[in-house]
Amino acid sequence: MYTKEQVDQAKILSPRRNTTESASMEALAAEQLQHFGIDMQTDYGKALYDTALHLYQAQVDVSQLWAVTTQTLNSLSHEDKIARFNAKKFLSFQLAKILDTLQNPFRAVHQSLHKQQGSHMVKGHYPLFDNVTALFSATPVIVRTATYVYACTEWIDDAFQGKEFTHQIYSRLLNPTAISLANAIVDLEAGRYSADYLAWNFNSGMAAIDGVLSNVLNHGDVLVVSRNVYGGVFQLLQDYFARSNRMDIQLEWFDGYDEQSFREFLAGVKQRHTKRLDQGNALHVYLESPCNPHGYVLDVPGICRTAHAQGHLVMLDATLATPILSTPLQREDKAERPDYVIHSYTKDICGSGATTAGVVIGETYRMFQPKGDNANGVDWSQTMFWDVFYIKGAFLDSEKAFDVLNGMKTLEQRVMNKVINTQVLSRVLAAHPDFRVNCHALPDHPNAGLREKQHRHGWPCALFTVDMENAALDRDSFVRFFDALEPGFSHQVSIGQNNTIILCPALTSHSELAEEDQHAAGIFLTTMRIAVGTESIKELIAHFIHSARMHIDPVRPGFSDKFMAGEEIDALYLQISTEVCRQHYGSSASMVELLAE
Repeated sequence: MYTKEQVDQAKILSPRRNTTESASMEALAAEQLQHFGIDMQTDYGKALYDTALHLYQAQVDVSQLWAVTTQTLNSLSHEDKIARFNAKKFLSFQLAKILDTLQNPFRAVHQSLHKQQGSHMVKGHYPLFDNVTALFSATPVIVRTATYVYACTEWIDDAFQGKEFTHQIYSRLLNPTAISLANAIVDLEAGRYSADYLAWNFNSGMAAIDGVLSNVLNHGDVLVVSRNVYGGVFQLLQDYFARSNRMDIQLEWFDGYDEQSFREFLAGVKQRHTKRLDQGNALHVYLESPCNPHGYVLDVPGICRTAHAQGHLVMLDATLATPILSTPLQREDKAERPDYVIHSYTKDICGSGATTAGVVIGETYRMFQPKGDNANGVDWSQTMFWDVFYIKGAFLDSEKAFDVLNGMKTLEQRVMNKVINTQVLSRVLAAHPDFRVNCHALPDHPNAGLREKQHRHGWPCALFTVDMENAALDRDSFVRFFDALEPGFSHQVSIGQNNTIILCPALTSHSELAEEDQHAAGIFLTTMRIAVGTESIKELIAHFIHSARMHIDPVRPGFSDKFMAGEEIDALYLQISTEVCRQHYGSSASMVELLAE
């Protein structure tokens, strides 16, 4: 005999889940046959009744299995966890096998419905026939579909209400491949707190940023923004959100990096905008750390702590950090975690440079609630899904999601390689008296302390700037040298790929700024932004020196002689590589710990 609670669990499988008055498993099974016009007294009806009854009972059993798992997981030994995982894995295979067994008679009935030669219904594909075997795929399946097959009226009604997660409506909203990616990035970013977070994938990093800003900001709000943000974000804020005929957002640019500077700045902002804030407008914070183009790191936990103490939301673009260098959502003190973390998948997480994509990660109750729900003072209509994602259509398609998932598999090793290359390249350049290297990988850099404090092992991000102003080069000489850096250094605009990319901001991304404004931003004619890749850094350095010999030595004799000697570079590379590998591999759990679990 099943309890009312168990019967309610079984009703989830009923085609009349919302209107049924059945009070037993048997009644649910009989009602299902009646719903589809099947006579229970026939042989077919009896077999179908028994099958439906077993499924309702299985739903209750699986629910109980999930409840027991939740209650006991933390107390299990490692051996028990292995056993339970494999038992449930095989159970999944059994369920899939049952579904596969159903496919041949299902196909036969479908083919018998129409006899017209060449009829699409006779000859055409019906997706449920062929999709079952995809359950056995070793990698996430690329689900290329715009829409999905309805199960029944009440199930699809629940789907439109956000109450049926299996039954998707449009790939514009949810797609199985994109869901796999969302789950993967939450696991990577939030770790042991993953159960509290949810992610929505967008078709670019900028779409993700626009999505979170559109969800958080209301007309007339005040937004504190860290100074060195990506140029596209600056344009989005300045040219759209801040315009009085658009969102009329009051922007306040924070030039500091530490908690104390932020606290003082925040107090000034509130004083300047007392009238707005007293009228009910909110104040929020948008950070980028490390930031583009110089790679500066902000004291994210400290800034979050101060902002949250005063009731302000914090959004963080952590693209350059990746979850390998920094995991802000895993801070033990929740007050030190940003409310939203944004990544441009386009960069390091994918790594190939072949895909544009982005993601926003936030606490589940801020990201999605079924229609009619309210949690922690947030109404369902205010969640990112219903407020932005559902209506804007900036979704991530399945092919891109698959590309990012594949890239994530090598993320840790790629980041470690870039850390080595960044340290070697920045130190080699810094040793030359005519270069000014703006890179927090250098021990004496003003931002090195925050980098040590915030990043795993104190590792640097793979982006920095360097200029040659001390060499006093004329424009033509510098341009000839810069153009010669191909093919070693790729002349491209993006960052975070496997190849090393170099950009001259004064001649490209910041060329529209007046010279005075460029200098205020730390950008000069010879400033180069370098996004370090995974290639052989010694070959890149050699190419750099050869280019200097060819184009700079004729106008500044002896310039290339000031670089480190080849033997010194070899020794530096070996030293840094050994140290980074020791940090990485030495930080893994010991065998004693693993076997003691």
